[in-house]
Amino acid sequence: MTQPIPASSRGTVPGLLSAHPLGEQLPAVYADDDFAMRFVAGLDTVLAPLFTVLDCLEAYFTPALAPEDFLDWLTEWVGTELDGTEPLPVRRHAVAAAISLHRLRGTRRGLATAVQLAFGVRPEIEESGGSTWSARPLGSFPGAPRAGLRVVLRVRDPSTVDVHRLRAVVAAARPAHLPFTAEVTSTIPAPEGS
Repeated sequence: MTQPIPASSRGTVPGLLSAHPLGEQLPAVYADDDFAMRFVAGLDTVLAPLFTVLDCLEAYFTPALAPEDFLDWLTEWVGTELDGTEPLPVRRHAVAAAISLHRLRGTRRGLATAVQLAFGVRPEIEESGGSTWSARPLGSFPGAPRAGLRVVLRVRDPSTVDVHRLRAVVAAARPAHLPFTAEVTSTIPAPEGS
């Protein structure tokens, strides 16, 4: 009984012809040697997927075109806050948006975007900080005296959201110095007739 090949492995592709057959590149003395031609044909079978990958290498690093298993590797490589259970289009978008998200990391907008990308819902964010301007010295400090961050995700069914996953996304995208709380609550249904 043969074992199925894991989806994440690369190997020979039945019927794939080499773009650079080795037999055509051998000196003419080997052209009549049946064993040599069959031997290099076997190597062509092994090398054809490698040549194809090298010829299409740019597509592997383009999130919209990359094979799914390579996209999962790219997801880890660029440091997205995904766990791999998201739909393929969401993962492709996350990899494509990773650079702009890293630029926003630690900001309110970056946190909101990371949570929305992971859960499909824009969160409510309350933070303790603030800023103000005064022409006189010794004014009152803006914001709350105790630093903190509160992220609320409102969804129809809170049981469908993994709270631990939400906390992990918030922990990765928040300002590093702020303690935080993350919670999931249900949306309030709109009144009838509105």
